[in-house]
Amino acid sequence: MIAALPPSASAWSDEQRALYYAHMSAWQKDEVAGVLLAFFLGTFGAHHFYLRRPGLGILYCCLFWTGIPTVVSFIECFFMPGRVRQYNLALATYFAANVAGGTTVVVNATPASGIVRTCARCGASLLGGSNYCGNCGAKAS
Repeated sequence: MIAALPPSASAWSDEQRALYYAHMSAWQKDEVAGVLLAFFLGTFGAHHFYLRRPGLGILYCCLFWTGIPTVVSFIECFFMPGRVRQYNLALATYFAANVAGGTTVVVNATPASGIVRTCARCGASLLGGSNYCGNCGAKAS
């Protein structure tokens, strides 16, 4: 399931649409997988790792022996489809902003020296023309 193009995408070129769809198909998450992870492996926080929230995943791993994460993850099964849709929407917004802005989304690449900035929020390296931080999602200033 690929997210629909944002309203501003009507003016995009075919190359920009292809780039958007390529990134979305590579990074978006599946609702059913999220629910199944929460139901069967939620005790260990697998559903939080799936949605790229390692802090909560580690917390669940540390507390799995208490049984509390088991109860909470069973309840979270019912909220996972909405959380996955929210994650995919944030991802689509991020990619659309980068595609529309004319910048290329580069994940885990080392940029050439001289065009590197750092994110004010997390301190990650940013390319010179990027609008958002690829690590934390904050708007680049």
